[in-house]
Amino acid sequence: MRSLKISWTAQALIVLASLLVLLIVVLTFERPPIRSSQNGFRGTGMEQVQNPRTARQVVARNQVPAAPEAADVDGDKSSTVFENVQVLGDLSVAQFGRTMQAMTEWIAPQQGCNYCHNPENMASDEIYTKVVSRRMLQMTRTINADWSAHVQQTGVTCYTCHRGQPVPAAVWSTITDNRSGMVGPTGQNRATPAINNSSLPFDPFTPFLLGDQPIRVQSTTWQPHQNPTDVRATEWTYSLMVHMSQSLGVNCAFCHNSRAWGSWEQSPPQRLSAWHGIRMVRTINSEYVQPLSPVFLANRLGHPDAPNPLRVGPNGDALKVNCATCHQGVNRPLLGAPMLRDYPELNLVSRNPLRTSEAAQAGANPHN
Repeated sequence: MRSLKISWTAQALIVLASLLVLLIVVLTFERPPIRSSQNGFRGTGMEQVQNPRTARQVVARNQVPAAPEAADVDGDKSSTVFENVQVLGDLSVAQFGRTMQAMTEWIAPQQGCNYCHNPENMASDEIYTKVVSRRMLQMTRTINADWSAHVQQTGVTCYTCHRGQPVPAAVWSTITDNRSGMVGPTGQNRATPAINNSSLPFDPFTPFLLGDQPIRVQSTTWQPHQNPTDVRATEWTYSLMVHMSQSLGVNCAFCHNSRAWGSWEQSPPQRLSAWHGIRMVRTINSEYVQPLSPVFLANRLGHPDAPNPLRVGPNGDALKVNCATCHQGVNRPLLGAPMLRDYPELNLVSRNPLRTSEAAQAGANPHN
């Protein structure tokens, strides 16, 4: 029998193919041990899977800075001592100073007070970030006071989103993709990190987290032709679900019963919390962030001391929030740290209409 000889070129190709297969396997599957915890009925696959190695990294990213000592609530109100105080006027002077110090550390620790204030005239509104901060304080008060069904008693602060950065890490803007080829009418096949690099529509946020398009796509009856939802809307919904799963570091069975996906009666309580969260995010985007688009557009490059990243998207709309903005990989932002308990001043923010003021005249003790 004639023996077969494999050339060096063929051997090299075999080795390279083997290495490629090994690389695919290594990058596709997580090495053990992997932890799993049951959160539903036995035999239904309602389990949460966690990699202890990446979990440690997530925990490290969600640590909260130590809260300063509580401030004295007695004494003169800040509005009677400082000039042009519009939303924190009910705080005592000590509470006011504590809140200003905390906001600086939460949002602009490198830039300091000058990120919002003209040091020559602290009462002036000439720096746009001061105007934005007032509205964001009112937004924070609204979340803590009106959306306890989602944030519970832990509440939120500026740090929940900003984490020491002038612009939160996870934000989005509406993008119109006019490329031809494989990109579908809702942006299919344009993989982005926000949807875990899937081939689903890359922007589920505009229809669902800014607009109020219906999210439910599952039929409620066995009868044919009774579901008006098409495949395109279904892919949009799946895209949003992928984003939520990735943002919270959980899988679908965290909010849904795997044997009755559409049933509210059989769903875990987290599904109701998510329902409120979606509507809370819509309120934030539509009533607080999006109306600030003209301000951000006029200052698209940001503050001179913090010029990047851009403050608006390619269509000139403000950078808005989604689930990842607060959650950042955990189902309870900052691992459930009681932010509102440590900063009760944020529930004393005035929600009265803001006034547009000229650069304020310097007065006695000008501030805010």
